[in-house]
Amino acid sequence: MTVHPPVVGHCDELLEALGAFRASAHVTQRWGDRLAAVLSGGGRLLAAGNGGSAAQAQHLTAELVGRYRDDRPPFSAIALHADTSSTTAIANDYGVDEVFARQVRAHGREGDVLMLLSTSGASANLLSAADAARAAGVRVWALTGCAPNPLMAGSDESLCVEASSTATVQEIHLVAVHMICAAFDAALERAARGARGAGRGARSARGAGRAAQRKRR
Repeated sequence: MTVHPPVVGHCDELLEALGAFRASAHVTQRWGDRLAAVLSGGGRLLAAGNGGSAAQAQHLTAELVGRYRDDRPPFSAIALHADTSSTTAIANDYGVDEVFARQVRAHGREGDVLMLLSTSGASANLLSAADAARAAGVRVWALTGCAPNPLMAGSDESLCVEASSTATVQEIHLVAVHMICAAFDAALERAARGARGAGRGARSARGAGRAAQRKRR
């Protein structure tokens, strides 16, 4: 991997990592499509991370509960680390490794999705959360740094960013979050267009049926 100079070299490293990550666009497309199906069907997204990755996970849930670009209905998405009372109580009573796993057991239902973000891919509390999710029938997606890593191995699907610095990995994770949101909104719009088309088709069929009845009279 190229060694970049400080400051302006950060831009060069980001460009290099982004160029490589572009090949993963099909994965973010698939995740956005799947998430649209899950959430529009009454399911839920759970998300978690530590430090800067916590901010990225919360960014994702905010886009879904609020909106990404255009106005649309809100969807159920919870950033587990954002509940400070729960996380500190669980850490105090059960240990830091359980802060997300216990919340997954509380909130996760079969068919839901858990998104875990980690630059190292080795955070013990995220690995425990992945185990709890799989036991509950919750699908686990991971956004991590360089492969291979334990979280990648413990997830159903993963996107791994090849970059030498934590900052660049986090920046690419934000790009991935926005790509997933774009795919999510596009999937909802396709579904809405399909429903409108089906409605028009049904109305046309009913109209044709009534016309045929009138001719027979």
